[in-house]
Amino acid sequence: MKVAVISDIHANRHAFEATLDAVAASDASELWCLGDLVGYGAEPDACVELAREHVAVCLAGNHDLAVTGEIPMDEFSRGASVAAQWTREVIDPENMDFLRSLRPQGEEASVGLYHASPRDPVWEYVLSTLLAELCLDAQSHRLCLIGHSHVALSFERHEGEMATGEPRRDGAVLDVADGEWLLNPGSVGQPRDGDRRASWMLLDLDGMAASFHRADYDVAGAAAAIRAARLPDSLAERLEYGQ
Repeated sequence: MKVAVISDIHANRHAFEATLDAVAASDASELWCLGDLVGYGAEPDACVELAREHVAVCLAGNHDLAVTGEIPMDEFSRGASVAAQWTREVIDPENMDFLRSLRPQGEEASVGLYHASPRDPVWEYVLSTLLAELCLDAQSHRLCLIGHSHVALSFERHEGEMATGEPRRDGAVLDVADGEWLLNPGSVGQPRDGDRRASWMLLDLDGMAASFHRADYDVAGAAAAIRAARLPDSLAERLEYGQ
């Protein structure tokens, strides 16, 4: 089975729709989402409804949990907090109920799924080999999928060796048949690796391979929606730069 893996949509309908088109054109049989359907962006209802229609497995991210009131906004930046509060006020009750049904971690096909990390499914940003090493020690699955950092990357560790890792660009293909792995598909709605295109990953569970992909989308349209909703302009501006 081949699975498309996405994360961190952040209410960016334009990016989500472009990614869904790319996934539909691939040979993926399922779509898994590692959380943060909402937050930052201006179209939470559209994105939750698209997830409800297309996603087979969906986690909760920290922004989702903030919108539902399950975690406080104390650790959020001003822009993130403003967007979460706005989302809480405008989201449709049925979509709020869907967000409330989600959890930040899970397991599927012997793969560990976490919004952030195996050590802290809600908050930890795994961006260094040191943190990856600690997560590899903590995880109970050989292969784990993580999101949250908005950076497409992989970390691996083989017996007797220390963990290694690096960001992954469009077209990168990995053999994950051996060793322990942490794989991050990057962000659909707000990439932070300098590439503004929506990021996703295709995981071949039979061939044990992972490939990283990007999808062009209407960045100007997504930014215009943020400004029309009177959300902080910085949330629109950053989309252009992939930061």
